[in-house]
Amino acid sequence: MKCIHCQGQMKQGTTPFHIDRRGCHLVLDHVPAWVCEQCGEAYFGEQAVEAIQDLVRSVEEKAQALSA
Repeated sequence: MKCIHCQGQMKQGTTPFHIDRRGCHLVLDHVPAWVCEQCGEAYFGEQAVEAIQDLVRSVEEKAQALSA
């Protein structure tokens, strides 16, 4: 698999993921991903994306309950 940014070789690994959303800061240190050996660009698989989306939704719901 080749990186769409630099055409470097992709390999399975982990990468950090950070998101700031509606006053919440979510940091995940080791998310499974395809990572470019040349430029470091990361691509997440469907399972990782779904898990991240579930976490973000949960955090948003809990944060909203705190401010209500």
